[in-house]
Amino acid sequence: MNTRKGPLSGFRVLELGNLIAAPYAGRLFAEFGADVIKVERPRTGDELRRWRLFRGSTSLFWSLQARNKRSITLDLRTLEGQEIVLKLLPHVDVVLENFRPGTLEKWNLGYEALKAVNPNVIFVRISGYGQTGPYRDRPGFGGIAEAMGAAPPDRPP
Repeated sequence: MNTRKGPLSGFRVLELGNLIAAPYAGRLFAEFGADVIKVERPRTGDELRRWRLFRGSTSLFWSLQARNKRSITLDLRTLEGQEIVLKLLPHVDVVLENFRPGTLEKWNLGYEALKAVNPNVIFVRISGYGQTGPYRDRPGFGGIAEAMGAAPPDRPP
């Protein structure tokens, strides 16, 4: 029984990203009532756990971004981790990710693979420079995009 309240109560989100963008978006889903399952890599977890440590061994920023979520550990680079994601897929409404473009496809978890298992899945992709275009392979962070005006120099902002 889902006891969460909010406009997204009854929705389940599988969060595959790391660091800031996907955890932040996942937190918003959770705050609006969605059941968010956060996938973290083995041994190290999400990098956000150690980002800007001020006291102790876990970042306060992690505590903020991870609240209202459930975490599991999967190695998405392995066949076993990929198979577990595909087994979870029929039970989720949204997949949220913020890896560099092409990463999930390399791991056999791109949109076509997910859609084949759950045709109704909503696939949310966050990247600094989009999935196509001249800067698609560059890592992107908010400060960099803001400094650039959020567009490559050969395009309007």
